[in-house]
Amino acid sequence: MPLTVLSNADIHSLLLTLTHDDIAELQHNLAEALHDYSTGTQESTIGCSANQPQRIAVPAANNQTTLFMPASTSTSRGIKIMTLATAPVPSPSLSRLSIDSPRSGSPVPRSPSIASSRSSTTLASHTSSISSAPSADPSVASSQTTTPRGSLTLLTSTGIPYAFLDAEELTAFRTALASTIIFNRRSNVHSITVFGAGMQAKWHIRLALMLRGSEIHHVDIINRSFARAKELMQEIYTSPDWEGLRNANSKLAFSIVSSEYIEYHRLLKEHIRKADAIFLCTPSTSPLFPAEHLTSTEGRKKGRYISAIGSYRPHMCEIHPNILSQAVAPDHKRYHHKHADKGGVIVVDSLEACLKEAGEIIQARITAEQLVEIGELLMVKKASMMEIEMGTGEGEKGLRKWLEGGNVIYKSVGIGLMDVCVGEDLVALAMERGVGTRVESF
Repeated sequence: MPLTVLSNADIHSLLLTLTHDDIAELQHNLAEALHDYSTGTQESTIGCSANQPQRIAVPAANNQTTLFMPASTSTSRGIKIMTLATAPVPSPSLSRLSIDSPRSGSPVPRSPSIASSRSSTTLASHTSSISSAPSADPSVASSQTTTPRGSLTLLTSTGIPYAFLDAEELTAFRTALASTIIFNRRSNVHSITVFGAGMQAKWHIRLALMLRGSEIHHVDIINRSFARAKELMQEIYTSPDWEGLRNANSKLAFSIVSSEYIEYHRLLKEHIRKADAIFLCTPSTSPLFPAEHLTSTEGRKKGRYISAIGSYRPHMCEIHPNILSQAVAPDHKRYHHKHADKGGVIVVDSLEACLKEAGEIIQARITAEQLVEIGELLMVKKASMMEIEMGTGEGEKGLRKWLEGGNVIYKSVGIGLMDVCVGEDLVALAMERGVGTRVESF
């Protein structure tokens, strides 16, 4: 049987050829796999959670961790092996500093958020006056690369190897593909805020624009390092790979907010409050913004979709635990202000994995009863929509209202099933489009 080998360059070029319809099909297949994961039984569904071993973390040299992630679908078996930087455990003093008060005594630029024009030349003129002051803020990713490196091996159901893929960009793509499942169902996506400026952030922005680009007017990138955010902005505005997306909507504008700015805390609050969707894409060890921005009366007036995908260990945390606690608290309907609907649960990719590894879930003391897997949620939504289409009932109006316009928090630590499902689809596309290397009679 031939073996298909896809380098990171192969996967990158393949992903850039994907159309809206391609993305929709890949996302549908992933949603179906997550549905099987959450609702299938060991006897009837190979892809159910009972047949998916938990990943193994092995410490490596130079503060690195190697993850072994086996998984299976109805058609493939696979294992992803990734090595990534181990996030340091922050000191309490630094954690408090990063969310409660601006830094003092540090030289920081005075420039406000850089609102980009439709011109990369204008962007460059703005950035020339910005100095890159060092920062000790642990609430956002360090300058050291946090992009995971590794590979995905795919085998047939009978154990014959048929594909070997570089997993660097694949991991970022499959994470964003899952993260935008609920995003694609939101009624309002006018303003998006993205924390981070790496591969994960890039693919969340790209998929959001591919899926809902005509409705998005503002994309705000928040990152500790202005220089790194500037690199991402310049790629978006100058690369031919982004030309179609940036020209599809004349109202689309981007901005950068860096923690190097002296007015960072004011700008941070402003962008969090106005956001319809917030994508958290950093391996953070402390909350990226104060809980009060969303838990206060003013913060609760608007429904938002929050996707937290960057943290993956118990000591890591992108969302303040108070935000999660409020999201699952009993709703007694006694308040006298307008508040967006909340579902009473946190949506996760894997209940078992998030209870064990998601720092936000652990630190907020969220229980299994307060979590729902996205695959299970999709099953309920599918059933309710079928009722409406068949005229046999009104469906779950409350569920639909919450998913489409309420406060929804999605937490993902990543599961191997995502890699195998998306990986086998990409291999099929690569063979169809002549991408990659084939080793005959492997």
